[in-house]
Amino acid sequence: MKRDLYRTYKKELAEIKERSADRRLNDILVGDGKFIIRGDTRLLNLSSNDYLGFASDRKMHDRFFRNCGPGDIIDSLGLGASSSRLLAGNHSKYAALERALSELYSEHSFSDGNAPKNKQALVFTSGYHANTGILPALAGAGDLICSDALNHASIIDGIRLSRAERIVYGHLDYEGLAASLAERRGSFRNVIIVSESIFSMDGDIADLKRLAEIKNDFDALLYVDEAHAVGVFGEDGLGICARDRAIAEADVIVATFGKALGSLGAYAVTDPVIAEYLVNKARSLIFSTALPPVIAHWSLFALREMRTSTAKRGRLIKLSDKLRAGLARAGCATGGQSHIVPVIFGENRKAVEAADALLKRSFFVFPIRPPSVPEGRARIRISLRADMEWEDVKEIPEILRPFT
Repeated sequence: MKRDLYRTYKKELAEIKERSADRRLNDILVGDGKFIIRGDTRLLNLSSNDYLGFASDRKMHDRFFRNCGPGDIIDSLGLGASSSRLLAGNHSKYAALERALSELYSEHSFSDGNAPKNKQALVFTSGYHANTGILPALAGAGDLICSDALNHASIIDGIRLSRAERIVYGHLDYEGLAASLAERRGSFRNVIIVSESIFSMDGDIADLKRLAEIKNDFDALLYVDEAHAVGVFGEDGLGICARDRAIAEADVIVATFGKALGSLGAYAVTDPVIAEYLVNKARSLIFSTALPPVIAHWSLFALREMRTSTAKRGRLIKLSDKLRAGLARAGCATGGQSHIVPVIFGENRKAVEAADALLKRSFFVFPIRPPSVPEGRARIRISLRADMEWEDVKEIPEILRPFT
C-alpha cells in the first residue's frame, strides 16, 4: 500500500516537471544590501520583499542594537518566547508594539472630515497566521465571504477554514461583486468582502473607495490585506488605506512586518470589539508560540523608521514607473502601478528561459508559474527596492525583448 502511494507521488512529481512547474529550495545566500552573493557571483536581488531595504541596512541595525541597554538585554533581545501569547509569551514588547500601531492608525483614521475612529492592533506570528486565523474567527456557517480572484493563498485558505459560503469575484470586478451581492445578500447573516490592496503577483491596486461603497450598500465588513503596501504607500507608510483615506472604512486591515519593515510577523488593525473577539476566537493566535522579544522590539524600531522614510518611498515608485515604461517599449507584457513589476510570458517554459537569461546577466529573479498564478499567466515578478538606481536595472528590458 505504501509503495503504491509513493508511486503516485513520483508520478505527480514527474508531471509537474514535465510542465516546467517544479520548485526547489535554494541554498542560503549571503546578503549584501540590494545584492546577494552566491558562490563568487554578485547578483542584484530582484526577488526580495525588503522594499525599503531595512532587513539589510547595517547602519540601521547598528542603531537598533546600540539602543538596547544592558539592563534590559533579555527583555529586549530575548531569543524565544517559549509560550503562546495567552499564557506566558505576551512579553512587554508586544504591548509597546500594539500600542504604537493602535495610536498610529487611530490618528490617521479620518473619513470625510469626521473624527478619527478608535483602532486596536493585534500582532500575529505571520501574515499567513493572521489570514488563516481571523477569517475563520469572524465567519462561519450562514455567512458569506466575497474574495477577489487574485487574493493571496493565505486568504484562500482562511476562507476554506471558515466554512462560510464564498463568492470569488473577477479580479477588480466591482460591478460583478455588487451584482452578486444584490442577488444573494439576503440569504446570509454576515458578509465579509476581502481584497488585497496591492496584489502580490500583478502589482496592481484595489479601488478601496469603491469597495467601501459596496460594503456600505450591502451592510458588509471590509477586510483589506496591505502586506505589499505598508511601508511603500500612504502617509507615514500606512499603505493604500491611508493613501485613499479608507482606514476608517476598513473593518479589518492586515499587514506584515516581513516585507517592507524587514522583520517577522504580522498585525491586524480593527475595532476594539473585534480585537477582543479575536483574542478569544482566532485559533492561530491562541495556539501559536509568541514571537521572540527581539522580533517585537525590532518591529517597533522599524515601524518608527518607516514613518520617516518618505524620500525612500518616492524614489521607489519613480524607479518602478520608469522600469515599467521601459519594459512596455521593449514589447514586454507588463502592468501594475506599484513597486511589484510583473513581466508576463504566458508559457512556463518562456518564463523559465527569461529568468535564466537574467541570471546570466547577474539579476537574481525566479519564474512564477501556476498555481502561484493562473494557468497561461507564467511570468517573472520583479520586486524593486528603495536603494536601487536606474543604472542597476536599465538593461532588463533589452534582455527580455527576445522573449516577448
